[in-house]
Amino acid sequence: MKSTNFSLLAYFSRTGFQGAASADFATLKRMMRCQLFSVPFENLDVQQGKVVSLVPEEIYRKIVARNRGGYCYEVNGLFAMALGALGIPYQFVAARPMTYPVRRPKTHMAIVVTIEGEQWLFDLGFGSNGIREPVNLNWINREIRQDDETFKLTVSPEREYLLQSWTDDIWKNLYEFNLSPQEWVDFEPANYLNSTHPDSIFVRSLMVVMQNPSGKDVLVGDRFKSVSEGRTTGWTVRREDIPDLLQQKFSLGYHQ
Repeated sequence: MKSTNFSLLAYFSRTGFQGAASADFATLKRMMRCQLFSVPFENLDVQQGKVVSLVPEEIYRKIVARNRGGYCYEVNGLFAMALGALGIPYQFVAARPMTYPVRRPKTHMAIVVTIEGEQWLFDLGFGSNGIREPVNLNWINREIRQDDETFKLTVSPEREYLLQSWTDDIWKNLYEFNLSPQEWVDFEPANYLNSTHPDSIFVRSLMVVMQNPSGKDVLVGDRFKSVSEGRTTGWTVRREDIPDLLQQKFSLGYHQ
């Protein structure tokens, strides 16, 4: 994925990445965490009745130049631009969210990167439940500890991977995917559905998440919660106070 206006230096400045950048795993892991901790997952555009743009130049301008965030196609798309600038091989994968009571289409997008002879799952756009570091596709049926959260990856005989998280003392399904490569244009229908369908969680409710090294801040509708080192506090936010909360907790202006 390429953008004619992409600047790696500007991307690093936006995400707070410092030091040398090389085409190696250590660099990519640092890049992922820097972006996660500086670029919020958010659906402000959808809440304002807009269809999210998948034009690469507009994604770059929105997140880097305007200091915004985005949902999976946008934040993972931006990360893919950085991978391309570093010459790192990657592919998009279509994932089926498994957090719903009924089976849903493959509307989520993630990235699989091949680096130093290994395949790694990178995902910066699964909201409050997403991985916080890359996951090796060979780490099957093992507990994967990332900060204060734990994940697990399983694989079926048909090579369908399933990502789970340890939540409320049980393994909860997050999403499943396979390694059938996807093109950027393949996500246009899913993006339109997520931006416009009345049953879409992004249409139904405001959602903003900012990860940090000790946890995360989450706003869903009028409910805010902060998770730090496994402890959760939360409260209901008055509608008139939401713009100030967005600015203070997520560095977002409501009408950006």
